[in-house]
Amino acid sequence: MAGLKFMVFYSATAQIINILSPIKEKTMNRIKIFGFTILTIVLTTAFTVTTDLETKSLLDDKVELKIPKDFDIMSEELMKLKYPSERRPTLVYSNESGGINVALNLTQNQASQQLIPAYKDNFVQTFKNLYPSAEWKDSGVKTINGKKVGYIELVTPAIDTEIYNLIFFTYLDGKLLLCTFNCTKKSIDEWTPTAKEIMNSLKIK
Repeated sequence: MAGLKFMVFYSATAQIINILSPIKEKTMNRIKIFGFTILTIVLTTAFTVTTDLETKSLLDDKVELKIPKDFDIMSEELMKLKYPSERRPTLVYSNESGGINVALNLTQNQASQQLIPAYKDNFVQTFKNLYPSAEWKDSGVKTINGKKVGYIELVTPAIDTEIYNLIFFTYLDGKLLLCTFNCTKKSIDEWTPTAKEIMNSLKIK
């Protein structure tokens, strides 16, 4: 039964793709896409709901982010199983069931305050092309704790369910920092406020 669950999980991962375009920092009018970096974040059904958050210092104390208190860091072994790719996230916090995740990925893609709107536009267009049936909730760029942060919020199809995604991103040490909150559609009402609180807590030191 456990094997079947992970097979279903792995099949579902193909339904949510976050594509990062290496963007050369020259002028906004000369932005070109040279390749794809794939970060896959997919969830199984969530059983526990919590809104009790605590601020954590992450990525060598360069990032602060609120994380649900009962979430634990996903083990390397489980990450390899759930994200069978060399481009798996840098760090994943998950609830006990593994059904609700907060993931961070410090990519090698160049990024700056000026490039955040371009990344946002690229992500929006890519998801619209790949998933025309996705339910879009919001997208934009806002300032959080003094940093420009881009975000997209949408529900994408998966096997036997739909996945709520809040993907938000900024720059750290000249690289694109990608953060993702995911849960299944049935948990949206309970978790959307928490997801947005997590995003709005993002602080680059």
